Amino acid sequence: MVVAWIIVGVYCGCLLFVFMFSMSQLHLTYLYLRSKKKKQSVPELKNYPMVTVQLPVFNEKYVIERLIDSVVQLDYPKDKLEIQVLDDSTDESIELAARKIKEYQLLGYNIQHIFRSDRVGFKAGALAYGTKSAKGEFLAIFDADFVPDPSFLKRTVPYFESSKIGCVQTRWSHLNKDYSVLTKMQAFGLDAHFTVEQTGRNSAQSFINFNGTAGIWRKACIEDAGGWSADTLTEDLDLSYRAQLKGWKFQYAEDVESPAELPVIMPAIKSQQFRWNKGAAETARKNLGKVLRSDRTLMTKFHAFFHLNNSSVFLYLFAAALLSIPVLLIKVEDPVFDSLKAFGHFLFFGFLSVTAYFYTSTQVLGLEHPKRYFFKVFPVFLTISLGLSFHNSLAVAEGLLGKKTAFIRTPKFNILSKKDSWIGNRYIKLRLDWQTIVEGLLACYFGFGILMAFHMDDFIMIIFHVMLTLGFSAIFVHSIRALRHA
Repeated sequence: MVVAWIIVGVYCGCLLFVFMFSMSQLHLTYLYLRSKKKKQSVPELKNYPMVTVQLPVFNEKYVIERLIDSVVQLDYPKDKLEIQVLDDSTDESIELAARKIKEYQLLGYNIQHIFRSDRVGFKAGALAYGTKSAKGEFLAIFDADFVPDPSFLKRTVPYFESSKIGCVQTRWSHLNKDYSVLTKMQAFGLDAHFTVEQTGRNSAQSFINFNGTAGIWRKACIEDAGGWSADTLTEDLDLSYRAQLKGWKFQYAEDVESPAELPVIMPAIKSQQFRWNKGAAETARKNLGKVLRSDRTLMTKFHAFFHLNNSSVFLYLFAAALLSIPVLLIKVEDPVFDSLKAFGHFLFFGFLSVTAYFYTSTQVLGLEHPKRYFFKVFPVFLTISLGLSFHNSLAVAEGLLGKKTAFIRTPKFNILSKKDSWIGNRYIKLRLDWQTIVEGLLACYFGFGILMAFHMDDFIMIIFHVMLTLGFSAIFVHSIRALRHA
């Protein structure tokens, strides 16, 4: 009986956390809709301050030339623009970059090829190294998979007319959204973050984050906040919180799009998700206490708590999923636990809140048939997200426990249409790992939960178990499929 109470207690606690997170998402939806009723005035660019564009790259053979070509097209006076290619590469992409840089230097562009003696600090270290010599008052940053719009600087620099603004972040858009079901799912999730979440937080003067790329910083803000640090895998989120705790304001520019390429195979998606989720947990461990001890409002702290613990939702969700089958057995065996049905309402209302959050996002993106798109993609997105819960939970656990690992960049592909192929990409090194095997076993485990529902004539969790079974099956199959073509 004691074991049963412990299992049920942990299960209910996990559901409660997921419910509270979904309530924060619902409130962000409200804040977003409220903000859209107000007309935002974008300041005009009255003068042209010196801007340094930083391109931190590492072995980007497939996209380095595209990146440099796009950055030199920025519509900004040449004498006010400095470009730093912060190159930590160890392969032939160095020569590809060098040829491009030489070509544009001869055309009068102030573009530099910058190397370090080592890769200490990875991306954060490269940015810190470049910042020391950067001549710009403002620093724009783009990862290798981005193709910035020529108007980027003219539409972001004006926000710095206010001396309180330390960073301006723009909205990611997607170069290869329709390549496959995997790219569609990633785009769906990112679109919600870059509409409802970022705008909602920003409109309420809550903490938001620089997303590591497609944003521009005031150099003085970076220096005042302590500079780039490599003690978390999400140096962008960490610096964002340190800067805002110092009193700097951030501006989110939803109307400025910055196109980027999405990963196209499951192992690459997993690698990116692992870094994002582990880094977020590391940043929560580092900065959450400072936020809670600050003089910010209770609502700001509430949103900051769930912002920093965004990745932890996977941990609680996976734990609840894992315990759901034992809970089903316990509920049937002992009538005392029959009241657990009430906790199903938490899951239901949480689902409705998340539905509203994502539905709102699809309505504002200018899609041709937004409702049709939402009801087609949303169930698949939830299913895939559940399938990633085990993998992402491991990342969160490592982050919370303080286990340090190297920064592993997401491989780039230069894949924009269905005719393009990733096969033969030299940066893809795949092998069957134990996590993939466990994901296959988890698909069987939750399939057993479906059978139990029919056996015990109790269907309260069957939809949850069906989605879990399909989700883990999809992750397993896509992982194995990638291995076959590697």
